[in-house]
Amino acid sequence: MIRVLLAEDQGMMRGALALLLGLEPDIEVVAQVGAGDQVLPAALAARPDVALLDIELPGRSGLDAAADLRDRLPACRVLILTTFGRPGYLRRAMEAGAYGFLVKDGPVEELAAAIRRVLAGERVVDPALAATALSTGPNPLTDRERQVLAASADGATIADVATRLHLSESTVRNYLSAAIAKTGTRNRIEAARLARHNGWL
Repeated sequence: MIRVLLAEDQGMMRGALALLLGLEPDIEVVAQVGAGDQVLPAALAARPDVALLDIELPGRSGLDAAADLRDRLPACRVLILTTFGRPGYLRRAMEAGAYGFLVKDGPVEELAAAIRRVLAGERVVDPALAATALSTGPNPLTDRERQVLAASADGATIADVATRLHLSESTVRNYLSAAIAKTGTRNRIEAARLARHNGWL
C-alpha cells in the first residue's frame, strides 16, 4: 500500500480527496491535516510515502512544508496539488524538493497515477503549467525584494513596512524601486500584482 498524507485547508475538499483516493486499491490515506504547520509533525508520526500538499495553507505554506519534509523526512515524496497554476510556484516547489505539481481541476485517476509515479521517482508536472513556467522565466526578485513587496502589497506605508521588517525607510524604498524596475511595472501595487500572478510572492 502507498501511504499518503493529505494537507488541504478546506475540510470538504480534504474529505472528498481522502474518500476518492481511498477507493484506489493500492493507496491508503494515513494522515489528514488542514494547516501547513501540522504537516511535519503528522508526517513524522505517520511516515507517509507521499505527501499531497496544497500551497495556500494557514500556518505555513505548502512550499515551506515541502522544504521541511525534504530536510527531515527525505524518503517522503512531495506532490503539490493546487488551485493556483502559477509558474513561479512551480519553480519554488521544485526548489523545495517537490516531485510533482498538479492543478486541482484534473481527474482523480490522474492524481492517483501521479502518486504512483512520484513514488517511483518520476517527476510529474502539469504540461500546460510547465510550458508557461518556461516562457515566464525565473523569478527576478531577491528574497529581500520579495519580502518588502509582499509587506507593502496591502497598502502599508513605507514607514509601516520598515517597522515590520526592521529596516530603514530608505532601504525599503531601494528594495521597492529595484522590484518595480525588475518587474517592468510603474509602481509597487502593479509590481506586487504581477509578482503574485507569476507566483513570485
